[in-house]
Amino acid sequence: MNIAEQEQNANLIPTKHNILESLRWLVKDCEAGDSLVFYFSGHGLQQPDFKEDEIDGFDETLCPVDYLREGMIIDNEINSTIVWPLKKGVTLHAIVDACHSGTILDLLFVYNHESGIWEDNKPPSKEPIRKHTSGGLAICLSACEDNQTASDSAVFGGKGMNGVLTYLFAKAIRDYPGITYKRLLETMHDEIKKINRSRCNNRILQNIFNRKIAQDPLLSSSEKFDVSTTIFTL
Repeated sequence: MNIAEQEQNANLIPTKHNILESLRWLVKDCEAGDSLVFYFSGHGLQQPDFKEDEIDGFDETLCPVDYLREGMIIDNEINSTIVWPLKKGVTLHAIVDACHSGTILDLLFVYNHESGIWEDNKPPSKEPIRKHTSGGLAICLSACEDNQTASDSAVFGGKGMNGVLTYLFAKAIRDYPGITYKRLLETMHDEIKKINRSRCNNRILQNIFNRKIAQDPLLSSSEKFDVSTTIFTL
């Protein structure tokens, strides 16, 4: 199912209701062997966490077009809608090109690409926290860490602006068939560093004309796996 802001069909406009209905549709009747994909390119924000289930004290959110009236879609709701229902043998990949999207699925583990280890995303809480699946596997590739913003850029050529994560993800998949999760992350990080090195060295002019891309694509998962040998497959 594809919903987009320019749609004329009211059921396909990315309102809060339509996005949540699409997420429910995605996981409905999922069975072992199914491979599900959720892709979101849009705006993301943070808001105070009142359930004490976030390490940084903030919930990550997606912004539907009617967020001023209906509110944000918070990570807890996304987790309960498309992570909890995943049965054994079902795999979900989420690709989220939005600001503050690092732990937008509230998954249990976050991969630290610098140290090469999986880190727990389980904060202390007075209440039992359910962030796991029902036996399936959920993997999320996010545009940036929770405290970062995600960029649109024209540096890639072509017409108009491109989301940095979306462009670099598609380029890596196209250039390196059979790429592993580790190499996918490394390739995107290296491309961002290369772009920033090639930009204007004068900080004043850089701020005016050539703003630095300050985002670190992030991988999170409902369970740990070997990113060095596992092939990225949708």
